[in-house]
Amino acid sequence: MRSEDNVLDTIKEATRQYASGDYTAAAANLDYAAQLVRQQKSERMKAMLPEPLSGWQGKEASAQALGAAILGGGVTVSREYQKETSTVAIEIVSDSPVLQSVLMMLNSPMFAGAGGGKLETVKGQRAVLKYDNEKKSGELFVVVASRFVVTVKGRPATKEELLAYGEAIDYQILEKN
Repeated sequence: MRSEDNVLDTIKEATRQYASGDYTAAAANLDYAAQLVRQQKSERMKAMLPEPLSGWQGKEASAQALGAAILGGGVTVSREYQKETSTVAIEIVSDSPVLQSVLMMLNSPMFAGAGGGKLETVKGQRAVLKYDNEKKSGELFVVVASRFVVTVKGRPATKEELLAYGEAIDYQILEKN
């Protein structure tokens, strides 16, 4: 049985339970169906994480779909890349109510600059780059379609490596997800 069938079957069961007045079971099944949908989305989003850049090795991508009870829910996918002693990690977060406050801060030039960040544009997307030259580490935050936050972290890594991984993501496909 395909997972899409599980979603539809669970919704049908919830509808039956609702119609018979079993609201607790109906709500539980609707929550379950929503979680199945988040899992499907997270698996699809894993494919949006870029392949390792030349000279880098990539670990397997991971996905996590949180229910509404945990930080309001959401979908997170991530992948880590290594080259010699350098590590870069990419994380994409979506569908979380907590994101709205993060998006507000990243979209505001005043907030971005106050936190030591520098405004950047990455493939047409608004971004904030925070980089520590002494530690050779930093973070790039990219806001996509006001629904996703892409974080590229590097320790140790150059600014150019962080930006290159930021550029490696296909934001047009991500927007359609």
